[in-house]
Amino acid sequence: MNLFAMGFFIVGLADGSVSSFNMTLWFSILAAAAAVLFVGHRLHLHGRTGLAIAVLAILAVPGLLYGLFALIMIVNPPRWN
Repeated sequence: MNLFAMGFFIVGLADGSVSSFNMTLWFSILAAAAAVLFVGHRLHLHGRTGLAIAVLAILAVPGLLYGLFALIMIVNPPRWN
């Protein structure tokens, strides 16, 4: 998730869609993603592996939800007309 967020941020900087208007939103999203990784790593280092997995799973939720959506669209194709 962090690589995708950084990728979209860099592309947004290049094409001008990331501007001073939404820069605080971007920095808060990137900081939250980095904080989740940092906290998960620190918990793992201190032997709290279960809690570290739970914290790191926060970043996996959007991908899992999109995968579920794609699976539903494949199994039960909607009528878009």
